[in-house]
Amino acid sequence: MYQLNDTIAAVSSPTSQKRVIVRISGPGTFDTVKEIFTPAPTAEAGLVSGVVAIDAELQIDAKLYLFLAPHSYTGETLAEIHIHTNPSVTKVLIGNLLKMGLRMAGPGEFTARSFLNGKIDLAQAEAVNEIVTSSNRFQLAAAERLFSGRLAETTEKVCSKIMDCLSLIEAGLDFSGEDIEFITQDQAVERLTELKHELGQLLDGSISCETVIDLPAVGIAGSPNAGKSSLLNKLLGQARSIVSPLRKTTRDVLTGLLSLEHCNCVLFDCAGLIQKPNNILDELAQQAAIQSLQKASVVVFCVDVSKSGWSEDMAIRKLIKPEVFVPVASKSDLLLPDVLAECLAELNELFDSRFLAVSAETGTGLEQLKTILDEKIIELATGSVKPDAGGELRDTRYEIALTARHKQAVTEAIEDIGEAVSVLKAGNAAGLSAGEPRDEVAAMMLRAAYQSLSGIEQHIDEQILERIFSRFCIGK
Repeated sequence: MYQLNDTIAAVSSPTSQKRVIVRISGPGTFDTVKEIFTPAPTAEAGLVSGVVAIDAELQIDAKLYLFLAPHSYTGETLAEIHIHTNPSVTKVLIGNLLKMGLRMAGPGEFTARSFLNGKIDLAQAEAVNEIVTSSNRFQLAAAERLFSGRLAETTEKVCSKIMDCLSLIEAGLDFSGEDIEFITQDQAVERLTELKHELGQLLDGSISCETVIDLPAVGIAGSPNAGKSSLLNKLLGQARSIVSPLRKTTRDVLTGLLSLEHCNCVLFDCAGLIQKPNNILDELAQQAAIQSLQKASVVVFCVDVSKSGWSEDMAIRKLIKPEVFVPVASKSDLLLPDVLAECLAELNELFDSRFLAVSAETGTGLEQLKTILDEKIIELATGSVKPDAGGELRDTRYEIALTARHKQAVTEAIEDIGEAVSVLKAGNAAGLSAGEPRDEVAAMMLRAAYQSLSGIEQHIDEQILERIFSRFCIGK
């Protein structure tokens, strides 16, 4: 599948940026850059400023970064050409390189070469994609820990402990006819229970890499004219939604990117919810709103605190069942402080929730709302990880990004160790001594657990590699 005897090229920078990075790697890299770059580079690694030939007639200013094998990202001689240009010029340059005999790199092929040439392990290779696609600080930090080799380090230690315990159990089997006990049942159970707990922490504290591609969605729900559109505009800092005293001015789902302290999210406004749609347009708007809110990670439920009653709001609250519910009392600036306090107390009792008073007009409560959204999204992304009191990440060994492949291997290992513990405990309860069949079964389960964990890095066939690197963008 992956060939290491040819030279590949691709754009490795985001297409939306004016600064373009063209990456070249393989045995023909040095000869290629000598032909298209002036002044021609010497056979030494380093940075060269000059011009690059786009075609026979056009040359533009560029910088050349040259990395000689094996001291490069891919382990091969690698070059990066940095230019400020547009997509049309970049396309011509890539076309010229292909005419010179280079091949367009496939998805993740630079990282695949790094893995195949022994520069990084497979978990680190997968971490590259997670770093690129991370949407918040916690996901990025977890992916960086994966790239640093933290997963391989953790699983290697656990595998070593499994092997130690396995060797003692098997030694007991070898000498079952003699009065020698290398490890007691209680000692084995204690060790294995500790290993199971350690893997459980790794699994529970991890961030799922399968969720880092899409930004979490936060929807604003409420009755018509509850102040949803004003709240959206104020949070986004732009007039994204039409604001009007008339009811039902929002029909479609309107979105914007909201930057929070530790992460980003997609904030959206939709049609106000009503108990009974009056016409087909109302019904379609209601369906679109409910469908969007059902898919949202967090729903901000907006209630106009200045209204005389909230029976309508209580009814429409039952229409949505969000995973995370954040109630806010909008238009709080319309009430005097003492009246506002009374209304908030009544809302809290009616909805059995604690409402946050906000005002899109004055900005009251908006920073607190952002903080709440930030915390809720982080909890969803990490399971339980939160910033410490100083707002910094808590760097623990278990906060590592795991792919579905990693999770499957760890889960299987936990199950196998659990089976071994159950067998040993059952044998202990039955009064069986070392060397009985229960030790053989426990040893078999421990070998299976070892194979599952070691399989994270070992025995990877081409189909698995292709599936892993197909998720990468070209140029990485």
